[in-house]
Amino acid sequence: MVIPHTQPGAWPDAIPASRFAASIERSDPKGCAIALIGLPDDTGVRMNHGRPGAAEGPAALRAALARYGVAEPSGWAWPRVFDSGDVVVEPGDLHETHRRVTEAVRAVVDLGMFPIAIGGGHDLTFPFVRAVAKPTAPWHGVYFDPHLDVRDETGSGMPFRRLIEGGIANALTIHGFQPFANTLEHVRWFQSHGGRISDLSPEDPWPTRDTFVSLDMDVIDQAYAPGVSAMNPCGWSPGLAERWVAAAGRNPRVRCFDIMELSPPNDPSGRTARLAAHLLLTFLRAFAERGS
Repeated sequence: MVIPHTQPGAWPDAIPASRFAASIERSDPKGCAIALIGLPDDTGVRMNHGRPGAAEGPAALRAALARYGVAEPSGWAWPRVFDSGDVVVEPGDLHETHRRVTEAVRAVVDLGMFPIAIGGGHDLTFPFVRAVAKPTAPWHGVYFDPHLDVRDETGSGMPFRRLIEGGIANALTIHGFQPFANTLEHVRWFQSHGGRISDLSPEDPWPTRDTFVSLDMDVIDQAYAPGVSAMNPCGWSPGLAERWVAAAGRNPRVRCFDIMELSPPNDPSGRTARLAAHLLLTFLRAFAERGS
């Protein structure tokens, strides 16, 4: 089945049957609970003078997933996953790309699947969440990021401001906030529009209404995740990121999830992509617990 505005995602030619990725459906979504959708664009990153390369993030994450994650784990069963492909980007036209993202994701949601987006610049969280949340908006937004991303100017640093201004969200909680990377103006705007800089742990209470969750890979320390658009010199450990992602996966009020800003050209060893694959698998395992 073809989702509008998409093309097939890039997978390695041969995936061992022992890997989870071998079970991902690429043609028929019937019976699938989860839909992956690639957002291979870093136009917004370039506009905000970040390190380009996140357009290659979806392909790198798929390649890492093909090499990591067992098909038959002990103690749980994976949810069935459909790969919706990659949204076709309109070069140089961020707004047209965003329109296509929203239409493609809306089609996935209409098929009854839980959407997981792989980016791509963080601006793409805006059209992704818009597609999922619009019928029942406003939602609560939770994001793992050192940056507030509430810039007024168009680019990768704008998504959460656009979600608030568009009535898609009316409350935001950021985890992993880095005070050295955010201006007074942005902090004031964020806090005056329902934003909270959190000091909670993953085990503390979550929002009790429909929620979207966004993981920007640059929340993780650059020692573990150098392959991102903006490296973080004092970020999270992979273990802390894993705890937060697992908590999101288990929470039935979390209605969509994305992994953004994986930048393969800045990841020569591939360790950031492998970590992103690990966190995606973490979410899927936790999602499988919802039924229990």
